[in-house]
Formats: sequence, structure tokens, C-alpha cells
Amino acid sequence: MLKSIPTMIDAELLWILRSMGHGDTLVICDANFPATSVAFHTVTKKLVRLAGVDTTEFAEALFKLFPLDSFVDHPIAHMQVVGKPGERLPIHEEFKAAADRAEAGDIGMTSIERHAFYDAARQAYAVVQTSEERPYGCFIVTKGVIFD
Repeated sequence: MLKSIPTMIDAELLWILRSMGHGDTLVICDANFPATSVAFHTVTKKLVRLAGVDTTEFAEALFKLFPLDSFVDHPIAHMQVVGKPGERLPIHEEFKAAADRAEAGDIGMTSIERHAFYDAARQAYAVVQTSEERPYGCFIVTKGVIFD
């Protein structure tokens, strides 16, 4: 155990978060996402599964450690709802709210069409799969830098 590190973040995930650089992206996905096949194409080829952890819980823990990129307009992207590209679901709002709280500001979030999301996810650094059962609980976050 370590002080101030949320217990759901194990050694492998901590290594991934620490080894990422500015501009690298991390996929956080729900239980329905094809995480294994997508992770195979990522930079690290790593998939971390978080059993019993939903996406909102993970977002709260992640954003305590993970700086979001302040040099891009939208450091968070979520998978678009098929047929409703402008719709934001409660899970999207909850994820953004966790980021807003951690960064003490209004963090930009955009959406990506489903198939384009899969393509972008394959270019990410790694994949974290939560046990989230709500649909469209899939996000790509861009790592920033720490200025203080």
C-alpha cells in the first residue's frame, strides 16, 4: 500500500500512468468495449482490467494523479451515441465532472463517432477497462504536464 494512491490503481496501472508523456492518450472503457483486441494495437499493448470498479469511481481516482492536457481544447473525448451525435449521457457528465473537480475548471470534452473512436483507441498508450455496465462509458484522455 502507498499513501495517497487510490487502492484500485495497482502497480501495473501506476507504471502506465507514470510512463506516459505529455500528449499520450489513455483509453478508459466500459465492460462492453472490445478492450483486449484494441489494447493489442496500443503503444504498450497493455490492458488493465478493474473488476468491480465503475467508470465514475475510476475517474475520481485517476484525476487525482493524471494531469489533463491544457494545450488542447478537448483533453477528453467520449464515444458518440450511435444515431445521436450531440447527446451526452449521465456517464459522460459524471466523467467530465470528476475531471472538472480535479482540475478546478471547465475541462473540454468532445465526442468521437463509434468507429473513429475504435481507430483512435488503437493509437493510444494503453487501455483501462472498468466494470461499467452502462453503454457508451468509453473515453480517451490526453495526458498533460504538471507546472508546479
